Amino acid sequence: MRVAALAAALGLLLGAAAPARAGRDEDLALVRRAIEESRARVEAYEREQRGLLVAVEALDRTEQLLAREVAQAGRRAAAAQKESAALEAEAAAAEVRAAATRRALAGRATALYRAGELGSLRLLFSSGGLREFLGRMQLLRRLVARDAELLAQHRAATAALAAKREAASASATRLAGLSRELGERRGELREERETKRTLVAHLYGDRARERAALAELETAARALEATVAGLGDAEGGAPAPEGPPFAALRRHLEPPVEAAIVRDFGRVVDSEFKTATFQSGVVFAAEAGLPVRAVAAGRVRYAGWFQGYGRLVILDHGGGYYTVSGHLAEIAVSVGDGVAAGAPIGTVGDSGSLSGPRLYFEIRRGGEALDPREWLAPRGRG
Repeated sequence: MRVAALAAALGLLLGAAAPARAGRDEDLALVRRAIEESRARVEAYEREQRGLLVAVEALDRTEQLLAREVAQAGRRAAAAQKESAALEAEAAAAEVRAAATRRALAGRATALYRAGELGSLRLLFSSGGLREFLGRMQLLRRLVARDAELLAQHRAATAALAAKREAASASATRLAGLSRELGERRGELREERETKRTLVAHLYGDRARERAALAELETAARALEATVAGLGDAEGGAPAPEGPPFAALRRHLEPPVEAAIVRDFGRVVDSEFKTATFQSGVVFAAEAGLPVRAVAAGRVRYAGWFQGYGRLVILDHGGGYYTVSGHLAEIAVSVGDGVAAGAPIGTVGDSGSLSGPRLYFEIRRGGEALDPREWLAPRGRG
C-alpha cells in the first residue's frame, strides 16, 4: 500500500507539473519574442543612427524579463535540489531498512538450512508428551508466521527502495534540466546587458550619434515636463496627502536614496558626451538594488516606463509640487497609491540609462523644475 501511495503521489506531482510546464513555455516564448524585438531595434538603430532610446528601451524590457526568468529558474532549481536531496536521503533510509530485512531473512534461511528438510518434524515428534507437542506446534506456527512476515517486509522494502531510487533519479534529471535552463537564461541575460553596453559605447567618438542621442534626450525631457505639467491640469487632481505642506519642507527633505549627487541641476557639460545641456533634476550615483524612497508624503500619479528615463515614478505632493524618480530597476507602487514620507517606491537600476545604475530625481512645481539641492536637508546634499 505504501508503494501504491508513493506511485499515486508521483502521478499527482507529474500531473500538477504539466500546467507549470505550459506556463513556463509561454513565459519562454514571451522572452524569445522580446529578444527578437530588441535585436531588431538595435539593428535598426545601427543602420539609421537614430532611435537610440527606443533600442535601449527594448533591451531594458528584455533584460527585465530575463532577470525575472533567471530568478524563477533559480528558485525552481533550488527547490529541485532540496527535493533531490530529500529523495536521496529517503532512498538511503529505504536501503538501510531493506538491508536489515535481508539480514533477518538470511538468518532464518541459515537456521532452516541447518535444520534440514525434516527439522520441523523432528522437533515435533521428539516431544515428551502431548502438551509439549502442542507447545512446539504453536512455536512452529509463530516461526512460519514470522517467516511470512519477513518475506512480505522484504518484498515491500525492495519495492519501496526501487520506487525511491526511481523518484530520486527522476528528480536528479529534472534538477539537471533546470540547472541547464538557469545557465541558458543567465547567458542570455549577460548577452543582453553586453549588447546594451556595446550600443552605448558606440556613442563615444561618433559626433553624429552623439548629436542624435542628445536630441532624443532633449525630446524625452520635454515630454516629461509636459507630462508633469499635464498632471496638474487633470480634472480633480490627486487628493492632498497627509502631513505638512510640501512648501514647508524646503531644506528638510531626506534624500530619496543613500548616495552622493554626481550630476547637478542646471546647465551641465556632460563628461561623456562633451555636450552642454540643461539638467532639470539631479543624478545620484547609487548602487543597483538600493531602495528609493518618497521624500515626502504623496500620491502616485505615474508608475511605469518613460522613454529616456526608464522605469519612472511621479509623486504628487499637493500644492502643485511633484517629485520624479527615474532609471528604476523595479517599481514598488501603483498609480493611485498613497505613500508616506520615507516609504519605498522602487529600487535603483539602469533602465533607460546610458551611464549605468543611477537615480534621476526631479522636484517640480507644476511645469517648473526646481533645484533639488535647495530642498534636501544639509546632510542629504551629496
